[in-house]
Amino acid sequence: MIATIFGAFRVKDIRNKILFTFAMLGLYRLGSYIPAPGISTSALSDIQQNFGGAGVLGLLNTFSGGGLGRIALFALGILPYITSSIILQLLQVVVPSLEKLSKEGEVGQQRITQYTRYLTVGLAFVQSIGYVFLFKSFENQAGVTLIPNFNIGKVFLIAISLTAGTVLLMWMGELITQRGIGNGISLMIFASIVSRIPGGLQSWWNNPSQVFKVMMPFIAFGVVAAVVFVQTGERRIPIQYARRQVGQRMTSGGQTFLPLRVNMAGVIPVIFAASMMAIPPTIGQLIGQNKVHSFWTKLANFLSPGGWHYIVGECIMIVVFTYFYTAVTFNPVDYADGLRKSGGFIPGVRPGRPTAEFLDRILARLTFPGALFLAFIAALPAILIARTGATFAFGGTSILIVIGVAIDTMRQLEAQLKMRNYEGFLK
Repeated sequence: MIATIFGAFRVKDIRNKILFTFAMLGLYRLGSYIPAPGISTSALSDIQQNFGGAGVLGLLNTFSGGGLGRIALFALGILPYITSSIILQLLQVVVPSLEKLSKEGEVGQQRITQYTRYLTVGLAFVQSIGYVFLFKSFENQAGVTLIPNFNIGKVFLIAISLTAGTVLLMWMGELITQRGIGNGISLMIFASIVSRIPGGLQSWWNNPSQVFKVMMPFIAFGVVAAVVFVQTGERRIPIQYARRQVGQRMTSGGQTFLPLRVNMAGVIPVIFAASMMAIPPTIGQLIGQNKVHSFWTKLANFLSPGGWHYIVGECIMIVVFTYFYTAVTFNPVDYADGLRKSGGFIPGVRPGRPTAEFLDRILARLTFPGALFLAFIAALPAILIARTGATFAFGGTSILIVIGVAIDTMRQLEAQLKMRNYEGFLK
């Protein structure tokens, strides 16, 4: 890996892409420290304790790189765009017009991307309004005035500022994807999580438990190794192509393979489950302890992050959504049909429907251990906290995202290096 990084800096084109990526990520981190207009900066330090820990706000604050705790311009981070992308992908299964667009090549994908941007703006604006009232509810707990002269105009100003910050991040992420290295949206979340590593190291070093200090590095190394092993694990299905005539030329058959990953859904199920489980506690915290809304308050307490009910509910949602998202991203029937049309087949399996059933059976067996692993990694910090009483700066979701993005970025970097160092037959 180190050799790949040094080799990348020797190539001018790749070096410029890497520097451009770092510049965009630097601007993103800078915007996470600029408070939104209408917020009292002197009162921020008194309410930041509400954004720590392993709760819902702590998770959202991690994804925004601490911007939510500072109520910065980039407080929402890039999560509204990710949520919109997931919604559009799910709608392609149930809405025929969107499914037709997804099969129209680059033009259809551009239309879907445009719809995703529009939905991102709407979700960001609604979420911004909800956060404004959530910030306002912290004033009574901290005994400070966070939003002076609170009125409709002030709410609209803060909501528009936070929405504009999300739109700017969306544009910066697309710029990184086009002109930099790796996926811009994923790298922004990666940078947000990595920026909290110094605080996590300080929390680990200042922990009074000596057993925790000694065991934590081994636990972290084991989790990282397990995540890398599962994320890179795949089942290779052999594919054989028969000889056939294309025009006036006879093409020779060949053999390749179809890589089916153990975890084809990536970290999307974990993010989706965490978002869904965050809704009841967020509503309960926003509404407060009013007797009229006692149901939401009881539900929020019942599903409070870190509790056993929350852990069990999140694990079930992760397993279910892993199967669902895998079925959305990989359709065995469509793949079997395309394989048959191109003259390919799986040795020992008849083309057509038997191939689709074979792939579906293999995929179901692969997805089950992958889903259980995702659920285990997501629940591991809460289990360790319950057993040891120690606090963890990072959850399982953060570790999965960091390692997944790092592996994907390194693969893209290696691919670009191989493409530029390739020597043809004529050289």
